[in-house]
Amino acid sequence: MDGPELSERERMILAGIEGDLRSDERLDRRLRTLRRGFGPWSGAWSRAGTWTALLVLGCACLFVRAVATGAPALLWLFSGVWVATAVRLLWLGCAWGRRRAKAWAGTRARGGGS
Repeated sequence: MDGPELSERERMILAGIEGDLRSDERLDRRLRTLRRGFGPWSGAWSRAGTWTALLVLGCACLFVRAVATGAPALLWLFSGVWVATAVRLLWLGCAWGRRRAKAWAGTRARGGGS
């Protein structure tokens, strides 16, 4: 650090602020899991969202191809990919709901919310 050292009073104030920040569990968890990336497209959620988007795209392509040709193999492949896509979307929706409920419960516990 360049410049003068902190006075004893300033160090005590800084220690108090740091203690308050350490006691905030939600902030601590967010800082621990903080990852560098491009906005909301970073971390585990981006991988789950990317795979789900690829499943949706593959499902749409298979649907168009299966309807156009009427080939039974493509229809069965489409149905399998459709089920996998539906399960993945359900999983993402449930995880999102749990995350929202946990955040809402944390807000209510601190006296916020309605």
